[in-house]
Amino acid sequence: MLKGLDPLLGPELLATLRAMGHGDEIAVVDGNYPGLEHARRLIRMDGHHLIPVLDAILSVLPIDDFVPEALFRSTVGGDPLKRDPVHDEMIACCARHEPDRKVVPLVGAQFYDRVKAAHTIVQTAEPRLYANMILRKGVIYPAS
Repeated sequence: MLKGLDPLLGPELLATLRAMGHGDEIAVVDGNYPGLEHARRLIRMDGHHLIPVLDAILSVLPIDDFVPEALFRSTVGGDPLKRDPVHDEMIACCARHEPDRKVVPLVGAQFYDRVKAAHTIVQTAEPRLYANMILRKGVIYPAS
């Protein structure tokens, strides 16, 4: 345990977040996602739902502000406008940490292809469907 860090941020996840570089992406996915099949690197978060894991990651991960879009979510049945309650929770969680950033819906293959290219997949035990996000790492600016 460390002071000031969410206890969900275990050694493997912390090392991965630290090792990622600017522009690298990390996917945080639900329990139904084919994580093992799609992952270059897989971190399992069995027993934990998506929102607390997402909140923990966003508490330490800078989000890329060099690009117009850096937060992405999966969609329901290929409809980018449809949102399930879990999507509203994901968007609210992102807004708490990155109030000026929009969460962009990605449809089907667009989402899957981006996850497959991600630095790491964090697989939660989230039982709700379509509860998947991609976060693009930004930079920590030097003190002026």
